[in-house]
Amino acid sequence: MAEKNGPVSPSPAKSSVRGEAKAKTITERVMNGVFFVCGILAAVSVVFISLYMIFSGGPAILKIGIGEFLLGDVWNPSNNQFGILPMILASVLATVVSVLIAVPIGVLVAVFLSHIAHKRLASLVRPMVDLLSGIPSVVYGLLGAILIVPMIFRLQEALSMPTGGCLLSAIIVLVIMILPTIISVSETALRAVPKSYYEASLGLGGSKIQSIFKVVVPAAKSGIVAGMVLGTGRAIGETMAVMMVAGNAVVLPEFLKPVRLLTVSIPFEWAYSSGLHREALFGIGLTLFVFIMIINFALNSILKKGVKSA
Repeated sequence: MAEKNGPVSPSPAKSSVRGEAKAKTITERVMNGVFFVCGILAAVSVVFISLYMIFSGGPAILKIGIGEFLLGDVWNPSNNQFGILPMILASVLATVVSVLIAVPIGVLVAVFLSHIAHKRLASLVRPMVDLLSGIPSVVYGLLGAILIVPMIFRLQEALSMPTGGCLLSAIIVLVIMILPTIISVSETALRAVPKSYYEASLGLGGSKIQSIFKVVVPAAKSGIVAGMVLGTGRAIGETMAVMMVAGNAVVLPEFLKPVRLLTVSIPFEWAYSSGLHREALFGIGLTLFVFIMIINFALNSILKKGVKSA
């Protein structure tokens, strides 16, 4: 008669596999918890900032009057006149024009770096673009005040309106400032498009340029729009550089005349503000916050519609 076998102990290999699987499960749970906490913190931060801006700037807007605050064209704190329409128009005009100029240039440079330039040349240009994105804004403002404002001043003299800093100077500086962001994000999006798209287009008889602009660029549209959103946010939120080149006059904007953008009024007048004046500065901050939210929602909705239609 065969002897009864005792309980079979698991082999060391199976125990090792089970231990690794258990460790992976624990790691995944921990990381999921970390990601969840980070997401909650991000959402809570946005809600907290939104509520803080509403409770800080909202009362001043109500005291002054929404129509008077947003549509008034006179900003004179000494006489309790707080109309920010010239600043709103200057900010919107500077942002829109700078983005319209920078986005095509940035996308073309990104296409050049990702698909046209030789690898050595691209490896030289790419770090320079990254370096430009890390330069402090005050340096851009200083270079704008030294180089761009004098050139614009000569143009103003030729037109018999010498005023120095103006909206055009601010637009040029903003274009230079937001270009690195648009280039970097757009190039990353273009390089993320599978090479098979490009190769398939070439195989169907498309030229190199046709394959890039009719296949690769549309496929990278979401990343390009993300770069546009980031560039727009930086343009509308820039302070120091435009303060040094725009002239800081609260008047209805013209390209060759001094203007003051919304962001400039807060640091420009914060040190000596008090009472309703300081509350009005919070109101300007709330207005900026709302503008950026509207821009983000609008661009994201346009992008989603484009994806659905495609």
